Amino acid sequence: MKKLRTILCAVSALVLTSMTTSPLLADSSNFAGPYVGFQMGAVGVELDGEVKSAADGVGEATTGNAGRTAIIGGVELGYAIPLGANGLLLDIGANYIAGGAKIRTSNTDTAATADVIFEVDDMYSVFIAPSFALSDTSSMYVKVGYSHATVSVTGDVTKPDDMEGTTYAVGTRTVLESGIFIRSEAGITEYDTLDSKGLGQGGTGTLISTSTTVTADPTVAYGSISIGMRF
Repeated sequence: MKKLRTILCAVSALVLTSMTTSPLLADSSNFAGPYVGFQMGAVGVELDGEVKSAADGVGEATTGNAGRTAIIGGVELGYAIPLGANGLLLDIGANYIAGGAKIRTSNTDTAATADVIFEVDDMYSVFIAPSFALSDTSSMYVKVGYSHATVSVTGDVTKPDDMEGTTYAVGTRTVLESGIFIRSEAGITEYDTLDSKGLGQGGTGTLISTSTTVTADPTVAYGSISIGMRF
């Protein structure tokens, strides 16, 4: 993920430099206005975490990481605003990812045998994306946005706060004369740390000590293709 983050930042810097130094003559009006699109893509999730238990008075900690990939689908809405006759635009929008994901963790607390299930759904983001027209039908952009996902939990642990983070991405957009567009994008979302601890309220074999705490730092990398209509 660190290597991908470095590459993404380098590409974003190159795009921003091009936007400020290139003498662009393409017509940005071909991209301006409201639009709606449907998105398909692949995501990779990396989870760096730590489990601590002070039940024995020592407070030992176990660290680790996990990864998973998945195919996603969603919808996006936005409005592209032209910024003069130099081919620059400001794209403002939002997207919503349908479905959700479950993470099941086997509990190693010596007082319990039950698993804990974390479920993430209702994922959405709002963004701004400075863009510039490469030609009358093709544009390039960098994106920054706020991302949110609802978190629920099953098991003898506290519910973490919902996931909030920042998304960075780069992409291209091609618009046909009919108004149909195709967008390709690659990005990364870094979420805030999740925190949870045992409730100590389960029955026999399901109790998790209140001295057991879990923290995790989720990071999501993705690549997507969107097809939609500009109005």
